[in-house]
Amino acid sequence: MSEPASTRIKMLLPIPIPPEALPAFAAQIPPKLLRPGVSVEFFGTRNGAAILDSQYEGALSDVFVLEAGATAEEEGYAAVCINSMSDSGLNALRSRLRIPVVGPAHSSFHTAAMLGRRFSVVTMWPEWFWMYEKTARETGLKDRLASIRHIGTRPDTAELLAGKEEIVFDKLLRECRAAIDEDGADVLILGSTTMHQSHAWLSERLEVPLLNPGLVAFKLCETLLDLGLSHSKRAYPSPARTADALFASVPSVF
Repeated sequence: MSEPASTRIKMLLPIPIPPEALPAFAAQIPPKLLRPGVSVEFFGTRNGAAILDSQYEGALSDVFVLEAGATAEEEGYAAVCINSMSDSGLNALRSRLRIPVVGPAHSSFHTAAMLGRRFSVVTMWPEWFWMYEKTARETGLKDRLASIRHIGTRPDTAELLAGKEEIVFDKLLRECRAAIDEDGADVLILGSTTMHQSHAWLSERLEVPLLNPGLVAFKLCETLLDLGLSHSKRAYPSPARTADALFASVPSVF
């Protein structure tokens, strides 16, 4: 008897990533959370943003995430998950596709609002604040956002937090404590999927839930697939015409 076909989820990183760096992102999903019959494939964009430090970079990322995900349905994927708190290309891909499209920022904000009264985002540097402020507006959860805190450290999109644990983890813990003790947060969200290596260490030292956004989005993808649900095409209508090859002439970074 042949093996049943796996349910494939396309995981899109919003910036070009060298192939050798992809395993560090894939490692955010521990083996115990990978279900039989579900496969997750990580991809970076061909070009576009570098570090998402501004709305300008956000626009570049939106375009190339849309390009990377536009044909996911035709390629046989059951869902698309954007692996960044920027939720790059989320609305555009929901318009282009009928399969579920999920982003960590929206997923984590709504989950945090269910788990507590007020939540905070703890992130690497203030250049990413625009992403969380955008999500707070779009989700209508601005009044539930207690604070956004950072550790003043430029992110490393290749090595992530590897080799920086002794310095970065303590800084993150201090800001988590301040968000709880000073800002009144009863749920916390890591500000980036690139911070996933700190999640277990921080969780052991905190008395409130700490959301790992990439995992929250991934598990929401699975839940929507289990329930046979996807986004409303009334809210995200399909385009009358598509131009998926529009950026084909733009060279790839890697």
